[in-house]
Amino acid sequence: MNEFQKQVLLLFSIPIYAIIIPLEILLSNFRHRKFYSWKETVVNIYLNLLNAGIDLLLRLFIAFALLNFIYQYHFAIEWNPVVYWVVLLFGEDLLFWTEHYVDHSVRLFWSVHVTHHSSPEYNLTTGFRSSVLMPVYKYLYFIPLVLLNFRPMDIVFMYSVTQIYGILVHTQAVKKLPRWIEYIFVTPSHHRVHHASNIPYLDRNMGMVFIFWDRLFGTFTEEMPEEIPYYGLTKPLEKPFHPVHIVTHEWQAISKDLRKTNSLKTKLGYLFRPPGWSHDGSSKTSKELQKGWKPGNTTGQ
Repeated sequence: MNEFQKQVLLLFSIPIYAIIIPLEILLSNFRHRKFYSWKETVVNIYLNLLNAGIDLLLRLFIAFALLNFIYQYHFAIEWNPVVYWVVLLFGEDLLFWTEHYVDHSVRLFWSVHVTHHSSPEYNLTTGFRSSVLMPVYKYLYFIPLVLLNFRPMDIVFMYSVTQIYGILVHTQAVKKLPRWIEYIFVTPSHHRVHHASNIPYLDRNMGMVFIFWDRLFGTFTEEMPEEIPYYGLTKPLEKPFHPVHIVTHEWQAISKDLRKTNSLKTKLGYLFRPPGWSHDGSSKTSKELQKGWKPGNTTGQ
């Protein structure tokens, strides 16, 4: 990443740390909403530091080494400079939507991503509540961009910029925005739906920057006035502040489910079918829960 790109990231990210988060804390306390607790905030910072360390290491081996190797075989496409950045933004956001959809649809990947959803609080620091091992595979989703003659350094830069936007929508302080914005972009309202454990909100609104992917692929749900979001998981963590359990709890649950059966097909189901799938109906996927949902039955299984 060149020096100009680093300066751009600093320009966008420093206000989040220095101004916006302290302002949200003050406003939430002033309004007696108290979006923050110190325990959950510390956990968010801890998970972000774990993720950042792994991400920094794997950028060298995957984001740069592997992607640069593949870049040698890119198609000979000549991009206009403006078109280059516009297509990169849209292409990367679409690939993020794809990764995010897989994370919610395949239990093996959900076991990594679930950490980001496990807080019962929802505020700007929740945006930093990183899925610790996601850097192991997230850069692999960018291979199509490399083959289309997008430079790996530019791909990583654009991903970092869109992540900053993704952090900013983790807030309860902003209600609905103008209709045209709500139709095109991911907004705090859309992302509150994504983090809610209410049955009609499960596995909805996967976008990072643009919400029209969800509208196009049928995963969009509006925030409903009568359905106030409840944040966290459908089954709250037993040890929400344990530094290891908070990262590994879903793997432990998968291991327990794998021991229920000797059938290879069923074992593979517990790994690659959606979260909540069970061979005996003892638990349900989000789609199964939504089929039986009625207004007033807000959360849980």
